[in-house]
Amino acid sequence: MAKFELKLPKMGESVAEATLTSWLKEVGDRIEEDEAVLEIATDKVDSEVPSEVNGVLVEKLFEVDDVIQVGQTIAVIEIEGTTSASVTPKVKVIETPTQEVITQIEAPVTEYAKVSVQSSDKRFYSPLVKNIAAAEKISQQELDSISGTGKDGRVTKNDILQYLETRSSQPLKAEVASSAVKETIVQNKTVKTATPISVNGGDEIIEMSRMGKLIAHHMIESVQTAAHVQSFIEADVTNIWNWRKKVKDNFAKREGESLTFTPIFLEAVAKALKDYPMLNISIDGDKIIKRKNINIGMAAALADGNLIVPVIKNADQLNLVGMAKAVNDLAGRARTGKLKPDDIQGGTYTVTNVGTFGSIMGTPIINQPQVGILALGAIRKVPAVIETPEGDFIGIRYKMFLSHSYDHRVVNGALGGQFVKAVADYLEAWDSNREV
Repeated sequence: MAKFELKLPKMGESVAEATLTSWLKEVGDRIEEDEAVLEIATDKVDSEVPSEVNGVLVEKLFEVDDVIQVGQTIAVIEIEGTTSASVTPKVKVIETPTQEVITQIEAPVTEYAKVSVQSSDKRFYSPLVKNIAAAEKISQQELDSISGTGKDGRVTKNDILQYLETRSSQPLKAEVASSAVKETIVQNKTVKTATPISVNGGDEIIEMSRMGKLIAHHMIESVQTAAHVQSFIEADVTNIWNWRKKVKDNFAKREGESLTFTPIFLEAVAKALKDYPMLNISIDGDKIIKRKNINIGMAAALADGNLIVPVIKNADQLNLVGMAKAVNDLAGRARTGKLKPDDIQGGTYTVTNVGTFGSIMGTPIINQPQVGILALGAIRKVPAVIETPEGDFIGIRYKMFLSHSYDHRVVNGALGGQFVKAVADYLEAWDSNREV
């Protein structure tokens, strides 16, 4: 009999370890190829680790709540054969509450490690439990009081999530249901003071979701970190509108993909980033990191109203067909909760389409540690002055606003304005006879 070692695979450029959350198979169980053997959780997503061979599980090397490093052997599967080998398993992302907590914004969740929640000789807490505790502002004393069902009384993910449900369902005092935090500066130190908010009998108290808390944290952090400045420009996209209307049906028949406006706009953004590489950067303290690859994050709406930002890698190297396929693939998997950890990492610039919701423009918040984000407004049919050699006249045109938010610490007004002007120029110069 040959033995295959089931190892924890690499799940993204910044993911070095995972917590084992549950075993789906027991020693002695028969396992089919591609059948899930265990579930793991990282700081990004929850995943299933499937087997790539048919066989019998003969050894489990880790227990629930153990932290496993990438590349470590998790289990041993016995199959028919004469030699031993190891496999690199696939990871199938599953939709779980943890995925809701983590995947909204690309900035690392490890920022929450600032909250003082530590393991002790008497009790071990996994990184996943610590992150959830930090995100929910659970103190060390409160965490220590939670009953654990894991090995040696450890608190598992299910334990802390069940505790949060119980905590959130407890009645709040009517006179002080929540507190608004005010900040004042006293001798160069930030001091937070709570101001009671009164609640009337007919008011409804809604507990903010963990995902909502995480989003709020990142938005406040970005505003407090970056010096946000906006530049706006109106682009005439009449040629694009008419061209897409002309080719979209044939494109769908030939490629099996719908041709939306998004890949067209992202192509223009990628070209502008090549022209202005100092917008394709990140800030690390006092250092500027000039990114080699152009990886564009596109904000995608989810069914629950939240957003997620999958990333199109090397966007400048894609033709329009490739861009359309990438956009449709990521958007589809985002809506069904099937994004992989690597799909939401490595972004160097972000684009958000506020026009989807009818807004003509917006002032988006920068996705740290990037330095710029572009909001695409709704395309509107408007009267406009059209200049011709024979003179000016009024005509009906399709126009949209581009709203560029950028970090004024490193991007001055000239560069920020030139970049968004370049995007508009590429859109307005669209060849109405272009083949696709």
